[in-house]
Amino acid sequence: MKQQQVAGSCLCGAVTYEAVGEPQRFFFCHCSRCRKASGSAHAANIFLQPGTLRFLTGEDQVRKFKLPEATRFGNHFCGTCGARLPRQGGDMVVIPAGSLNTDAPLAPQARIFMGSRAPWSCHGDQVPCFDQLPTA
Repeated sequence: MKQQQVAGSCLCGAVTYEAVGEPQRFFFCHCSRCRKASGSAHAANIFLQPGTLRFLTGEDQVRKFKLPEATRFGNHFCGTCGARLPRQGGDMVVIPAGSLNTDAPLAPQARIFMGSRAPWSCHGDQVPCFDQLPTA
């Protein structure tokens, strides 16, 4: 794949960024750490490698949490709204897909750590889908 540029922001718009790199992977991670950090059934992360990350605005609002016992897990987020943000690790950029303001550079490729998936998590289930909030 060739290098691509993506851009995104946090929920409140205080932090904006752009990242450039080769899209390598797009995974839905169901591990317990990603569930806790995202507050959801899974994290949706895009990996650019090699890649570079540049904050356009609000870099001073970026907060970082590194789980001491984890080799590769980290959580970067906006200090104002708490929304997850990308992080640079060596020559790799990890982008929470939900933070993108542009289209994702590739489609999701896999669900990982399914062995620790929450039993209520979506996965080929028959839960109804709606385009908007359903009425009672």
